[in-house]
Amino acid sequence: MELGEKIKRLRLRHGLTQEELALRCDLSKGFISQLERDLTSPSIATLMDILECLGTDLKTFFADEQEEKIVFGQQDIYDTKDLERGTVIAWLIPNAQKNEMEPILLELSPGGATVLDNPHAGEEFGYVLSGSVQIELGNKTHKAKKGESFYFRPEAPHRIRNASKQPARILWISTPPSF
Repeated sequence: MELGEKIKRLRLRHGLTQEELALRCDLSKGFISQLERDLTSPSIATLMDILECLGTDLKTFFADEQEEKIVFGQQDIYDTKDLERGTVIAWLIPNAQKNEMEPILLELSPGGATVLDNPHAGEEFGYVLSGSVQIELGNKTHKAKKGESFYFRPEAPHRIRNASKQPARILWISTPPSF
């Protein structure tokens, strides 16, 4: 990646215009424009000033970027089984706790239920892949069957229960991660 393109990405990530970055660095908008198009090169001191305004430093800026993994397969999934509760949770994305959302695949045996979760900030979304479940939210219970989805803000104690005689599978996504 070219120096100018990398600076432009950082500037845009911080929501700055070329003019705003130039003002913060005591440079001209034209210089920032030429720099981002790789038509000019900054001195080390100028580059350090620009990077400081963009919240980084030379070492971080020039560190090799690791390519972000986009597609995950069976080898990336981590399962936990709770035979007492009748649940299998499959974490579909490794280290999803560091992300803004956490998708899991939840399998509930007949009579199985998740742990009662306390109220927290965020949102919960689920799609029932097979079977049927009950969503307990506070003192209310909502039913969802295969092909239906659910969405709620977890402002009350909540859990998912399988009250049927068939296993249930749910794709469940929580923001922020809470599983």
